[in-house]
Amino acid sequence: MPHEPAEAPLADPVTVAPVPRAEPARDLTGHRRVAAVLDVLALHHIRPELRQLPVAVRTARAAADALGVAPAEIANSLVFAATDRDGRVQPLLVLASGIHRVDTAKVAGLLEVADIDQADPDFVREHTGMAIGGVAPVGHPQRIRTVIDVTLGRYATVWAAAGHSHAVFATTYDELIRVTGGQPMDVA
Repeated sequence: MPHEPAEAPLADPVTVAPVPRAEPARDLTGHRRVAAVLDVLALHHIRPELRQLPVAVRTARAAADALGVAPAEIANSLVFAATDRDGRVQPLLVLASGIHRVDTAKVAGLLEVADIDQADPDFVREHTGMAIGGVAPVGHPQRIRTVIDVTLGRYATVWAAAGHSHAVFATTYDELIRVTGGQPMDVA
């Protein structure tokens, strides 16, 4: 039997840290809220570019950074509790450019409602079926009165949440008006 050479011992022991494996991208098209958004868009003959982001984006800045676009190109979905002059509270969705802070007094005056307050997470989920950070312009259990920031009209493409904090879709200002029945308005 021939003699096999012994393996040379390592000079210095090396500790190798395990390499974190990237989780395969989960297909969110089957997620019920994302599917609801895509279904509404399909009814309007829109097949949008859908992007699934590796991390949850809960702000316009985070979405813009993840997409490589300017924050102004993000259609930030903000839900408010609008109180009419009779005291009834209804949801109001404002699709605002990511660079704007909504002037609630101005919007309330233009809509002729008594008051507009930022909605809490439970109110948002109750009326949209979606969590903050993933609220889409469409796909809600009931149609929601919607206002669309006119600043979004300056961009050929804008990005909106698609019903999940990891999903966004490309759209246009005109498509947003058409699919939501929204009222264009200077919201800042």
